[in-house]
Amino acid sequence: MAGVSPQRGRRSRSDEAALPRAVVALGIVQIIAWGTTVYALAVLGAPISADTGWGRSTVFTGMTLGLLSAGAVSTRVGQAIDRHGARPVMATGSVLAGLALAGLSQASSQSVYLGLWIVAGVAMRMVLYEAAFAALVQLAPERGRRAIGLLTLFGGFASTVFWPLGHWLAAWLGWRHALLVYAGLHLCVCLPLVLYGLGRRTPEQPPSAPAHARPVPMQAAVPAGQGTGTALEGAQRRQAMGLFTIVMSANSFVFGALSAHLVSIIEHVGIAAGAAVALASLKGVAQVAGRLWEILFAGNLSAIAVGRIAIALLPAAFVALLLAGGRLEPALLFTLLLGVSNGLVTIVKGAVPLMLFGAAGYGALIGLLATPQLVATAVAPAVFAAVVDHAGEHAGIMLLVAASLLSLLAMEALSWWHVRQLRRAGKATT
Repeated sequence: MAGVSPQRGRRSRSDEAALPRAVVALGIVQIIAWGTTVYALAVLGAPISADTGWGRSTVFTGMTLGLLSAGAVSTRVGQAIDRHGARPVMATGSVLAGLALAGLSQASSQSVYLGLWIVAGVAMRMVLYEAAFAALVQLAPERGRRAIGLLTLFGGFASTVFWPLGHWLAAWLGWRHALLVYAGLHLCVCLPLVLYGLGRRTPEQPPSAPAHARPVPMQAAVPAGQGTGTALEGAQRRQAMGLFTIVMSANSFVFGALSAHLVSIIEHVGIAAGAAVALASLKGVAQVAGRLWEILFAGNLSAIAVGRIAIALLPAAFVALLLAGGRLEPALLFTLLLGVSNGLVTIVKGAVPLMLFGAAGYGALIGLLATPQLVATAVAPAVFAAVVDHAGEHAGIMLLVAASLLSLLAMEALSWWHVRQLRRAGKATT
């Protein structure tokens, strides 16, 4: 094609090979990273408590501190990714995660145990989704949303792989050696995969770009939610960030509470304990199904449109739950809607900022937006438990309903606001 240099053509072919390699490598990293950190205590918490004599609340406080420390460093980690690239940051995170888990395996006091979870939280922020999303956007900004969707398919299998694996390792070797195995996975599998899978970033557009490469009007910036949008500035940027923060923080509060209390919530509506566990386990299947739907069938929808669907499914799920009355079918519908919503939201939290704000400074932006989400996720289980203790399970469920409705209202407001901006941009260019 005229006007395309051989060097640019070679770079395009290189990028074509780099992105699939990165998605597969980081996908395996996400399975290991989520399974050995966020999901670890689901199967190792009871053995740790039984062996050490520490209360379960103390054991699980470790994860709360980890999430809070991840939130505390989130923006700085994002800035480091923008400045140095995702490769060194994620590689450092893999090493730090391995060392933290190795330390946890030897912890003999509560203070050491909790302190090491704070270190693990920093590592989590450096290797989990937000860092991996930024890595993919740096590699191929125009294909960021699809790459994010594909990556989340891998992450959806983390609990499926590591809950039975952790249970088996704890029974065979004990929880301390299980954590040593986890540490080894970070150092011997995740670290090489990060170094292999991530190459150099796509060069940013120079300020003196030719006319055909200059930013286009907002309504023409991306086709149907693909690629990157024109970066918003000033008041527009603050408004969009504020609305999206409300959407995702309220949503994170709900899913944070459900991550610890889902089985008891299903039991509360009259479902037997065994059936409640079986229903709760289907959430992961529905989560992957939602992500597959987005990849295969939602390509022509904007990221905001997918966000509206994802957020609206959550209050709908609670309606099914409240109508269950001991019947399995509505409880099953609740779990499936919950899983699909959660699966889509994971994509939305990376794709909507890319659409609204573009790829420039994406790492720092996603880090800033992740901070309140991580805090909400960390405090939600304790807040929900406190409400249940003082006012009963139904009051706790209604708190989650209120949070899901807040998220829905903010999402609709963001969508309405975005349409207004598109119309204004259209008038400004006619």
